[in-house]
Amino acid sequence: MKIWRLIGTALVILGICSPSATTGMLQQGGSKKIIIGMIGKIEANPVFQAAYAGARVAARELGPKYNVEVEIEYQSPRVQSAREQAETIDRLSRSGVAGIAISVSDASVLAPAIDRAIGLGTEVLCFDSDAPLSKRFAYYGPNDLDFGRQLAKELAEELKGKGTIAVLAGTRTALNLQRRLQGMREELKQYPGITIMPNGIFNHLEEAQSAVDIVKRVQKENPGINGWAFIGSWPLQMKNSLPWEPGTVKAVAGNAVPVELAFVESGHVQALVGVNCFQMGYRSVELLLDKIVKHQKPVDPLLYTPLTPVDQSNVKEWTLNWRKWLLKEALSK
Repeated sequence: MKIWRLIGTALVILGICSPSATTGMLQQGGSKKIIIGMIGKIEANPVFQAAYAGARVAARELGPKYNVEVEIEYQSPRVQSAREQAETIDRLSRSGVAGIAISVSDASVLAPAIDRAIGLGTEVLCFDSDAPLSKRFAYYGPNDLDFGRQLAKELAEELKGKGTIAVLAGTRTALNLQRRLQGMREELKQYPGITIMPNGIFNHLEEAQSAVDIVKRVQKENPGINGWAFIGSWPLQMKNSLPWEPGTVKAVAGNAVPVELAFVESGHVQALVGVNCFQMGYRSVELLLDKIVKHQKPVDPLLYTPLTPVDQSNVKEWTLNWRKWLLKEALSK
């Protein structure tokens, strides 16, 4: 018996026979432990920090419901990199995690990595940004066409249907941002008095400083711009980042994470298209647990979060909601 135990130990060490690789669950003194990897586009982006907070609360609250212990491993690039995300998927799946939730920076790069992970027995869900041609079992996040339409509608209403605008559009490769831009363009056809300035769609890494630099440079060079559409939250992730007096240039932005709300209160931004990023992380963990523990997946793989316009009329309410969500996360630690 001793020699067979030694052989079994050797096989596990070599990775030839690994309980965690085949079931995605680790035994912890008779109870099961499930490890879920969470990969955002950028580690410090408040969208993914909020989703991670929601995921941690879900791990604490839902573990007893599924009779497992749940651990979240948050591993996101410090600088946006689809290649690094793919390497993280490979590393997590080889380590035997049961599931992965990922916001996809470039679907063409990440779809093969997602499929490799699934081949190793790891369940994969996309949140926030999808890889629809991969074998992921579901997407949870905004309907990005509707997101873009709502951004355009909010800005058009602020401009009363007339004006010249510029668009801050993030990276070219992210499918969610491509679709938001598509939705904006479709909606703007309803407002012939609004035009996007020539070459007025600006792509950039999805981080604050590059976004702020573009806004400041372009507005200075083109003072006739009446409005800006920020498809994400990037320039609002830094304080005092917008180079105009409140109301002199109209602006709308996506996501409505806490750092953005002060810009609405000050009047520098007129409206946000709000996504409950905390709930996006919470629900992603719940969907993964359904798949891992119960072997259940949603009938429709596309699950959309509600979009909530946030402006002066409800910004205080939205701020209070965020305080409640983040307090819940703090108390769950």
